[in-house]
Amino acid sequence: MLPNGYRFCSLNLGIIYDTIKIFESRPDHMDGGELMEPTALLKKIDAYKVAIDSHRPLTKEEVEELDSYFRIGLTYSSNALEGNTLTISETKVILEDGITVGGRPLKDYYEATGHAKAYDFMLEIARSEKVVFSEDMILNLHKLFYGSLDIENAGKYRTYQVLITGTEYLPPTADEVPQLMKEFVSELNAKKDNMHPVMLAAFAHRRLVDIHPFTDGNGRTARLLMNLILVNKGYQIVSIPPVLRIEYIGALQAAQRSQNPSDKAFIRLIAECEIESQKDYCRMFRIELPKQE
Repeated sequence: MLPNGYRFCSLNLGIIYDTIKIFESRPDHMDGGELMEPTALLKKIDAYKVAIDSHRPLTKEEVEELDSYFRIGLTYSSNALEGNTLTISETKVILEDGITVGGRPLKDYYEATGHAKAYDFMLEIARSEKVVFSEDMILNLHKLFYGSLDIENAGKYRTYQVLITGTEYLPPTADEVPQLMKEFVSELNAKKDNMHPVMLAAFAHRRLVDIHPFTDGNGRTARLLMNLILVNKGYQIVSIPPVLRIEYIGALQAAQRSQNPSDKAFIRLIAECEIESQKDYCRMFRIELPKQE
């Protein structure tokens, strides 16, 4: 464990790269439009990670600055994807100064403060020496985020059928949720040391949204779980910018469709966002990015 809580990943990446060559290529929208195989995206991510790791550990003050930066950024972007009207500047004022913003719904304020609490819990768990996934972990993420919005349902599995507007996908029944969550957690623990962390993070996010275990807050809980995995393995926080909301929803729908479902667009989107986050990190700490062939 590094002093600043970031860990190096000791997976056999060569084997892992080979397991994802089944995915077709499509344009890497965030990197100049060039065609890139998912394998190439992951290799690029890991090349950037090596450059970042060479400049660690950070000082205590730098870690605190970085945590605050991503706390605000992830809280803003994750809530904005779900319709929260707060700007990133307003989110910063609420989280750092505790000042409410005039004219904004009280719900938006509670979503910001709740997400920040869940983010802090996520970091605490992510920086543990050995993460063991559990239902309680996921329930706590949801409870911290949703507690001020709906105390009766916060941190509890839903008890009725939910529908997702704008998609043909029908989530499992409420009766199926407990068993599906047990299986999901077991699968995460089985995969955590045998799958590339970015792939595992994308899988965790997508599968939790598939199960849709909560009455609300499923997407934000899934994005927190995704980032818990990434931080624990020494990668960067992934924020999906609101401008990519349509692509994000479309990628999830492609993975959930009944005919020819495919994860490739969703995995690629998460990988692209990880690369952008790595670039941002390197910009902040003046780290030269490795040249890619």
